[in-house]
Amino acid sequence: MASNSQNPSTDAAKDDATTTAEEEGFNKPQNEEARPDPLDLPDTLELEETFKVYRGGTISHEELDFDTEKLLEMYRNMLLQRRFEERSLQMYRKQKISGFLHLYIGQEAVSTGSVQSINIGEDSVITAYRDHGIALAMGMDTNACMAELFGKKDGCSKGKGGSMHFFDREKRMFGGHGIVGQHIPVGVGIAFAHKYKQDGGVCLTFLGDGAVGQGALHEASNLAGLYDLPVVLVIENNQYAMGTAVHRAFADTDLCKQAVPYGMPASVVDGMDVFSVTKAMREHVEMARNNQPSLVEIRTYRYQGHSVSDPANYRTKDELEKKKSEDAIIRLKSYLIDNDLSSNDELDEIDEEVKQEVLDAIEFSDNSPLPDLEAIYDDVYVQEDYPFLA
Repeated sequence: MASNSQNPSTDAAKDDATTTAEEEGFNKPQNEEARPDPLDLPDTLELEETFKVYRGGTISHEELDFDTEKLLEMYRNMLLQRRFEERSLQMYRKQKISGFLHLYIGQEAVSTGSVQSINIGEDSVITAYRDHGIALAMGMDTNACMAELFGKKDGCSKGKGGSMHFFDREKRMFGGHGIVGQHIPVGVGIAFAHKYKQDGGVCLTFLGDGAVGQGALHEASNLAGLYDLPVVLVIENNQYAMGTAVHRAFADTDLCKQAVPYGMPASVVDGMDVFSVTKAMREHVEMARNNQPSLVEIRTYRYQGHSVSDPANYRTKDELEKKKSEDAIIRLKSYLIDNDLSSNDELDEIDEEVKQEVLDAIEFSDNSPLPDLEAIYDDVYVQEDYPFLA
């Protein structure tokens, strides 16, 4: 596995023109000085790798130092994501929402557990097109998120991004990206910026299992490993890339192994258990803060189709029902009740509050104006007068 250490310069004095990047160790690959002759072949090449597994049901809230207030906050946020998505589907069918709509239902433990590991507003997050859950987990405004789905001026991307392009500069949520896998180099680039600026930040870069087959992941992973960047690559393996099951797309379905060629540690996590996700992501973020890039495969499940137009005929009803019995929200609710941390009545009250919050967001979005036509080029070009459009 690749070393994390930076190479000290062997020059007695550096040229005055040496850049800050060179001073920070970006000017040459790791172990340049000690690199063996590539033609001096050994008798054998051996590889031994171990991947940590975070199983569900093995971690308590005490181990994570969560008090009851924090647990209820997490439960509320997971419910908010679920109710938001359910109402979004309803609004789509009423033609209040148009374009693409990819729902996060079933994956709420991934987003909620992940954000417990970072400093929102200092660390960075970037994801693919199934972005609503992560946005809400990061505390983005429910009204602004729903308004964006409605294509309204008060949306988080001013109504011009829609479902796949949620964005919040203050919280350092950098999207929402619609082209499979193409945001991954951007995430690694953000991590490069954190290291270059020495601001202590890390970047969580989420991707789906389908993006693992994209060259962009491998090119970006190579650079992350080469330059020891503070990034955590998070594969949300929900078992289906559109309609193709993982076992039909990959010769080796343990996607965590994709980290091996790039000198990155990796692990596998039960994504239907918010405690397991939290523990895993805390440990991987700590690696990133020490400039050790890593990869996390979080095995989860989406209960809806790939998008609202997908009937999901590629899986059986029995499979779906079995997975629903593992619902992360139900698991957390049972945990709270079984450990006398809350009651059914209290949790039902939280659910009612969340439902009303989403209904209020729909009313807000209905009353929000459409973007001004004059704003069509705002935030697109640097030039204020767009001379090349004349």
